[in-house]
Amino acid sequence: MARGVRKSALVKLQEELESTQEAIAQYQDCLKTLKEKEKMLAEQIEVEELKSLSGFMKDQNLSVNNLKELIIQSQNGKEQSA
Repeated sequence: MARGVRKSALVKLQEELESTQEAIAQYQDCLKTLKEKEKMLAEQIEVEELKSLSGFMKDQNLSVNNLKELIIQSQNGKEQSA
């Protein structure tokens, strides 16, 4: 029974290198996709937080300017205490 020609060590290493490079490219594509998903989720979280804040402000009858003033007063009060 005749067998095929054995691959040289060089050919084996070249094939392994090619396979490794393909795997790296595939993982880089996955990483890119995951980073895009991460960015999208962070943006969605920010939108939900702003919706929550907006709802709270409406419940408290606070305008954006009122909130700004409260924050500034709070910061000034901390600076004077320190």
